[in-house]
Amino acid sequence: MLMALLRIMRTAIPITSRPLDLVYFAFFLVHIPATLLIDLQALYPPSLTPYFIRALPQLYVQISNDPLIGSVLGMLGDSKPFVWFKTFLVVEAIFQLPVFILGARGLWRDSQSIYVLLLIYAASTTTTTLPCLSVLLTTPITSALTIADNVVSVTTFQRSLLLLSYIPFFVIPFIMTIDMAYRLSKLVTTGIDAANDKKSS
Repeated sequence: MLMALLRIMRTAIPITSRPLDLVYFAFFLVHIPATLLIDLQALYPPSLTPYFIRALPQLYVQISNDPLIGSVLGMLGDSKPFVWFKTFLVVEAIFQLPVFILGARGLWRDSQSIYVLLLIYAASTTTTTLPCLSVLLTTPITSALTIADNVVSVTTFQRSLLLLSYIPFFVIPFIMTIDMAYRLSKLVTTGIDAANDKKSS
């Protein structure tokens, strides 16, 4: 029983000695400005958004022709077909953004109590990023026909650029989902073992 309690009441290990947690920590820190400055622009009132902030997603869409961000910001035509993506942005604003802050803080402190929240976040994000990747993979390649028909399309370079920017936001949460589920499973097993030891003593 004493060993089980010692495993639960462990001392904090520096984040530099926890490589996977360091990746998650950096991921959250990078995600905060990306969320505030680009993703959530579709939810901000334009009259209250400074021009230099509004210019960031415009520049991003000019370079990448991102059909998701470009559509919800009204830069690539009708945004109605992408109302589902705008819903994901609302989830990002009210749930994911606070998790980035709480998650980074919990990981820095080596707090096991953050694992449940990180599991919920990671499973949710993996689920919502997958349809975004599907859109990117099925967006037509730019050709004379797509230009003539005014169809939203991307060049081969733009598709590669978009996949490079979206895939980490799928892969890291996917790994985090498995990792946090495993960590919580170990904690539950330790707790059950401690409870059984107490009953038998």
